[in-house]
Amino acid sequence: MEINVLNINGQETGRKVTLNDAIFGIEPNDHVIYLDVKQYLADQRQGTAKAKERSEHAGSTRKLIRQKGGGGARRGDINSPVLVGGGRVFGPKPRDYRFKLNKKVKQLARRSALTYKAQENAVVVVEDFSFDAPKTKDFVNMTKNLNVEGKKVLLLLPETNKNVYKSARNLQRAEVLEAAKLNTYKVLNADVLVMTEKSLEAIEGILNK
Repeated sequence: MEINVLNINGQETGRKVTLNDAIFGIEPNDHVIYLDVKQYLADQRQGTAKAKERSEHAGSTRKLIRQKGGGGARRGDINSPVLVGGGRVFGPKPRDYRFKLNKKVKQLARRSALTYKAQENAVVVVEDFSFDAPKTKDFVNMTKNLNVEGKKVLLLLPETNKNVYKSARNLQRAEVLEAAKLNTYKVLNADVLVMTEKSLEAIEGILNK
């Protein structure tokens, strides 16, 4: 699949790039996409939720009522889970939600996500660029010129560029990411992928291994 290379003014440069069919033209696998997105979201969880059990509450351990003959359920001290203010039964404890996925599974998921974007004609390639200074206005003008204004834009760069990153960080529907940090969730969450020529090369180098 060939697409035209544009500049940040939205004009054609006269060059074309070919999207590698091994990355942008495979048969998508929805299940591995699900697994990769699930792992990404699990990694974002802090896992710090905690509820006190009866042994962790500060309170008297005196038995409030006798064991039998009261006509109600058995209970011991004031920290009993059956009483208001008592401990919680099987409450959440701090835990790590992360889990492992094989490298090949993750790569297949990313290829599948990129294939979906290519099928939707939601991939834009621009020539390599940089901003002289961090200006949100410059980034907004670029999205207008590329006809992606108002869409969720994921801009992929070959390496960190502070001026471009700072120009986009105040925009709710735009995100700048290094090609090496590309993940399935970010691809699917965006309406359109904008990538520079070098970032496209970097992606092909990573996902062709």
